[in-house]
Amino acid sequence: MLLLDDKTPVLLAAAAAPVKDSVPKDEFGQMVKAQDSISNAIKDSLKNMDVTDLKAVVTGENTFIKDSLHQLTELSVAFLPKLIAAVLILWLGMKLAKWLKKVIVRGLDKRNAEPSLKSFLGSLVDVLLKAMVIIMAMDVIGIKATSFIALLGAMGLAIGMALQGTLQNFAGGVIILLMKPFKVGDYIECGSYKGYIKEIRIFHTIMRPFNGRIIIIPNSDLATKSLINHTKEPQIRLDVVASVAYGTDLKKAKEVLWEVVNADPRVHHDFKEPIIAVSELNTSSVDLTLWLWTTVEEYWDLWIDIREDIYIAFNNAGIEIPFPQVTVHNGKEGAPIHMQTRAEAARTALADTPAAETK
Repeated sequence: MLLLDDKTPVLLAAAAAPVKDSVPKDEFGQMVKAQDSISNAIKDSLKNMDVTDLKAVVTGENTFIKDSLHQLTELSVAFLPKLIAAVLILWLGMKLAKWLKKVIVRGLDKRNAEPSLKSFLGSLVDVLLKAMVIIMAMDVIGIKATSFIALLGAMGLAIGMALQGTLQNFAGGVIILLMKPFKVGDYIECGSYKGYIKEIRIFHTIMRPFNGRIIIIPNSDLATKSLINHTKEPQIRLDVVASVAYGTDLKKAKEVLWEVVNADPRVHHDFKEPIIAVSELNTSSVDLTLWLWTTVEEYWDLWIDIREDIYIAFNNAGIEIPFPQVTVHNGKEGAPIHMQTRAEAARTALADTPAAETK
């Protein structure tokens, strides 16, 4: 017998035939007996169904369903408070993180921190606090976050080792921007670097020396090494050395120097009185040092002009400014001394020996 699908036209026609004997033939001349598999399956299911099971499901007396509903109710009652607590922690934690971020930004504003530093630190604090709040909420629900924290720790350690120098420069930049050992426009000296600060960035600082070039210094060097800030205070002292020759009248030399100092308005007497004193007795000069106080803005102009004024004043007063000299004494020329070599001395000794002795 040829098996065909239930929905073929031949089977449909056979199912619709009223007489059993009038079953149509297929194209091969064979008799096909139509069977509705779907109808037979439904009939078999109804025959095998136990009416008591259906009744137990409808009335709720089925123990499996009853136990499942009971366990679901217990889980819901036990989990619902934890869920509510986790939601409250998330809500309060996010509010607290937002408030702390605003507090930190306001504190940085009071210290006149750089805008880039304020934005970065505010975002960093916000992300860290939100991560802590999420981990706390997960722990309340029952989700163990220890493995997640360990993974983050391992990733942080690996990133820190890979970016060790960069992180040091970043930490140095944060320290500089927060503590402010110098600011833009200050003239500083760090090691072999001298110049004005042009820009302070997160990872490095840009310095401009007098020659117009640009020096880029890592912030870790500026944050960990000693440096001199020449313009930190509004008043700064200028040290000038004026040398005179030995034999010069020091009282007259000091009077000339005081005239130069008092004539220059950039030398401030109100902050601290200038001082002129002998500071060194060198091999060919007597050094007079002038300690003059001026403002940061007028420092370099005074540094340039005061030396020229001192030279002109000394020259007009007839005071000699020493310079290295070599004195040559032309003595009486003596006769040269004749010296003999060892060979000549030996020949002379042989010639002076008597002939008898040689025999």
